[in-house]
Amino acid sequence: MIATDIAVIGAGVAGLGAATAAARRGLRVLVVERMGAGGQVMNVENIANFPGHPEGISGFELGPLLQEEAEAAGAEFLLDTVLGLANEGGLHVLRCEGETVQARAVIVTAGSARRKLDVPGEERLKGRGVSHCASCDGPLFRGQAVCVVGGGDSAFGEAQVLAAHAAHVTIVFREPRPHAQAALVDAVAPLPNVTLLPGATVIAVEGGDGVTGVRLRLASEREETVPAGGVFVYAGLEADSGFLRGALALDGAGRIVADARFRSSVPGVFAAGDIRAGAAYLLAAAVEEGRSAGAAAADYLDEARR
Repeated sequence: MIATDIAVIGAGVAGLGAATAAARRGLRVLVVERMGAGGQVMNVENIANFPGHPEGISGFELGPLLQEEAEAAGAEFLLDTVLGLANEGGLHVLRCEGETVQARAVIVTAGSARRKLDVPGEERLKGRGVSHCASCDGPLFRGQAVCVVGGGDSAFGEAQVLAAHAAHVTIVFREPRPHAQAALVDAVAPLPNVTLLPGATVIAVEGGDGVTGVRLRLASEREETVPAGGVFVYAGLEADSGFLRGALALDGAGRIVADARFRSSVPGVFAAGDIRAGAAYLLAAAVEEGRSAGAAAADYLDEARR
């Protein structure tokens, strides 16, 4: 068993901010992350609204920078997956796939997971044409037709990346019009190799050893297949909180209910970033939330010593 003062679940930007703030208070801080520092931000080609980087910065640059800051403050990292959280004898116990972690306080910054389409072929063809990262996999589809599913900022931002590689990009979304920022839509919609397909629902991903097309139900209820060698799914996010059910109070969307000091329903457990109900869903805000939660957890431990 690993013992620490504060365990941070998740190494996205909120988790790294929390780890840095808490470690600077002289506390032992362990960050438990299943993928790698940066979380979802690692898949973003360019972040235009992050303080200190007026020219923009890529997610795969920002993640390591924030990790270096946390490590310099004294935080340690464990690559593992948290399966459950419990309170035993006044201490918080994280049951992970490989280790068990015991902590005096916990900051949950597990963020969000990309929502799946839950259609035939999606899971079977994952990694064989079905992707969630255009900046990672886009070059693999040079000269091919691809399909992007979703009408939000992520979908249009990644479609712009794909348009530089693919012969044609079809953006499919259920709504009558996209809900991405107007600036993104205006940048992507006029591209000669991009087609917007509103009012369409994906009902299957087709292919044998790899993706060959996307089966759609159109607004007219007619079905058709759009040929595509790759499918990039950006159908929204859902709270990555399945491991917390029964342990903390969650809202209807599965996000952690926390007060203004980031305290959850369980004393000593804090929440910050996208997994917190009412979060701002902005990168800069997530970092600041993480830092505030790190300070709140440190204050909690200071008060407990008195």
